[in-house]
Amino acid sequence: MLASGSPRRAQLLALLMRDFQVVVPEVDEGEPAAPQDLLIAARRKAAAVPRQGAIVIGADTGVFLGGRHFGKPRDLTQAREFLLALSGRWHEVYTGVCVLGPAGEEAALVSTRVKFSPLAEEEIDWYLASEEVLDKAGAYAIQGRAGAFVERIEGDFFNVMGFPLSTVYRLLRRQGWQPGA
Repeated sequence: MLASGSPRRAQLLALLMRDFQVVVPEVDEGEPAAPQDLLIAARRKAAAVPRQGAIVIGADTGVFLGGRHFGKPRDLTQAREFLLALSGRWHEVYTGVCVLGPAGEEAALVSTRVKFSPLAEEEIDWYLASEEVLDKAGAYAIQGRAGAFVERIEGDFFNVMGFPLSTVYRLLRRQGWQPGA
């Protein structure tokens, strides 16, 4: 069971398993002050879903630059501000993942470093006019047009999409889940 309303997380989980249920938890994610807060939010999401014997996966993703959290922008003005701040710089994308199952809780905080190339105003305008950015941490989707802005990446690509696939796979296996099940 996936405790998330993110279509990207559901798409990525479908790479591991065919049959799973998506339940959007009603929890306050809060405003993370530090990456560790994302793990707390992931635990809250997983715990908010009735398990009924199922394995439950919760996740929360955030972008950090210089200790500042860049969550989902409230509007396009803030999205522009985020992209200008990330322009030409390295930043970290963190995802807290919590898996609840027969073996109890398995959790991890995954980090990926991303470097954006310097962005001109017209590039930001082009991106903001062509992508839905308001539901994405840091105001960008690496799997979309923002991939053109990524100069380097160190770590799990799927983590930048909000669902570190290899970590989720490992946590599911610790819960006794079998591929093909």
